[in-house]
This record gives sequence, C-alpha cells and structure tokens, in this order.
Amino acid sequence: MKLLVSALEPSSNLHLKEVLKHTTDLELMGIFDQRITLGTPLYDISQMAIMGVVDAVKKLRWFFKVADEMVALADKADKVLLMDSSGFNLPLAKKLKAAYPDKEIIYYILPQVWASRPKRVERLEKYCDHLLGILPFETAYYPNKKARYVGHPLLDEIKVTCRPEENKGCIAFLPGSRKAEIEKLMPVFLEVRKRFPDIRPLLVIPPHFSRDQIAKLYIGNRNFEIVRDTQEALARAEFAFICSGTATLEAALIGTPFTLNYIAKKIDYFIAFKLLGIKQIGLANIILEHSNGNTLHHELLQEEVTVDNLLKEYYNTDREKFAAKAKELREYLNHGSSKNVAKIIMS
Repeated sequence: MKLLVSALEPSSNLHLKEVLKHTTDLELMGIFDQRITLGTPLYDISQMAIMGVVDAVKKLRWFFKVADEMVALADKADKVLLMDSSGFNLPLAKKLKAAYPDKEIIYYILPQVWASRPKRVERLEKYCDHLLGILPFETAYYPNKKARYVGHPLLDEIKVTCRPEENKGCIAFLPGSRKAEIEKLMPVFLEVRKRFPDIRPLLVIPPHFSRDQIAKLYIGNRNFEIVRDTQEALARAEFAFICSGTATLEAALIGTPFTLNYIAKKIDYFIAFKLLGIKQIGLANIILEHSNGNTLHHELLQEEVTVDNLLKEYYNTDREKFAAKAKELREYLNHGSSKNVAKIIMS
C-alpha cells in the first residue's frame, strides 16, 4: 500500500514511527523524517520548521507550492495520513478531497479546536474520512461523530520511569527545538546552572541538530552534559525545566517534576492570551484540567522566566502532590494509540 504522509513536526514523526511498527507492506511518500526508511520524502521535516505567526507569513507562498506538489503526488497514493499541523494539513485536506473525492483521508492528532478556532471542526468533518483524537475529551467537539479517541501515543512510546530518590542532584534543562525558543531560554538556563555548582546538569538537544548548529544556538553548552534523548534525560533527572510542547506531557507520564518556562514573541503572546483567550499552554495542565479541574505544574511565561523564579520552582515544588496528579493524568489517558491507528490505515 502507498500512503501519502504529511507529518511536519518532530513529535509527529516519533508517533508515526510507532504506528509503522504495526503495519506491513507499506510505502511512504510525502513529508516526513528522512530517517524513516519506508520511502523517500518529498521534503524532510527540517525544511518545514516555522516559529510563530511571523515566520509562517514569510513562508506562506512556499507552503502553497508544497501543498500543490503533495496533491499531485497523491495521485499515486492509496490513502492519505495527515498528522497534526492544521495550518498546513487542513487546507491540504480540502485540496486533496477536491482532487480525489473517493480517496480515504485519515487525520491523526487533531488540532486543538477546544482551545481556539472551533470552526475548523466543520472543515475537518467535511474533508476527512477518519478523525483520530489522542485526548479523551476532544471528540465531544465533533457533532457528526466522525472523531474517535484512539489513545495517546506516548503511552506506547514511554518505557522509562523517574526514580526521584535515585536521581538526587540531577536536573534536566530542555530549552526547546526551535531557534527562537533556544536563544531566549539558554541564557537563563545557563545562569540557573551556575547557581547549582554541584549538580549533574543535563541539556536536551534534538538528535537532528548538527555540531555546528549546537555551537551556534546552545551558547554555554559545555557547562552541561548533552543528552539527545528526551525521555532518557527526564528519567535520569529529579527535576526539569522545560520549554513547552510534548516534553511537558512526557515528563508528566515519566513522573519527573518540572516547571514550564516559555518566552514567546510579543505578537504571538498577544494573539494567544489576549485575542484567543488561552489560559494554559502546558499540555499536561490542559488535559488534567479537562479531566478533573486540576493542574499539574506551574507555568512561567514571558517576564516571569527569571533565574530567581526558576530556583524557587525547584525548591518549592511539592514532589508528592506532583506524583499523585501525574498518576491521575496517566489513568485518564488510559491506553496507547499506535495499534489502533495502524489498524485503520491497513484496513
């Protein structure tokens, strides 16, 4: 079977790899991590990276060109798998359905319509045949019952557990995977590290970053032990300072206490918190709040991201309370998703 894939994010590609373990006789085409050996991508994910609204606008014309190339490529595909990245994948779904009305389109990892732009629901149900959610509460936002909860991929992928008593003195620093995130957080993280002269500091750097990229972006990285695997670092650490994104949920499921630290571009922050009314950005917090009204961790944003505030988080976080809430979160998600998604692809 030939499967057209649109997986732009590193996290999406990790989930894709897990799904592929449960498939047979599959050939991939489209946009995905070039290290996946089941096909040659039209574009590698490194070419698709953007940071915020400004970056997206700058590359808009190029993204239109890529979408047209994907539609042309879909002529050879038996099915289509779109993963996350609704800014690109939802317009692509519309083009694909117009060009190939009978071609099956699967959307895995649904956009966050519960946080903003709920009108996307109508388009998702119109242009996609299967809507596969990874959060139990999000399927309720789809009135035509096309959406189903398939489980959460991290419950398939995480094989490690934090043991805080064994990890004393080890702190993980995760400044993100995008240039703007790293440039804002690394100076703060470096100063925090200097205030802990006796710790074992782990600096998590994505595996696709080259030595030259590390030297340019991660100023002061020689003050840390570099770890390329997020889950390994979180399992070894007694506490973590995390930028945002999937790593916050990984930490919660591994059981590593952490605080979220994020410095967005001012225009992106204004749009998110003032115009869209977003209150939480940590995925673990969002999920737990929908489950039982609780939150798991603190979120330090913008000017709150200071050395003194990060130190307070390390010393004042209630580890036992964190562990109890993290257990609630895991029980709410219940099971993994990869086998369920693979069945739908192969059926």
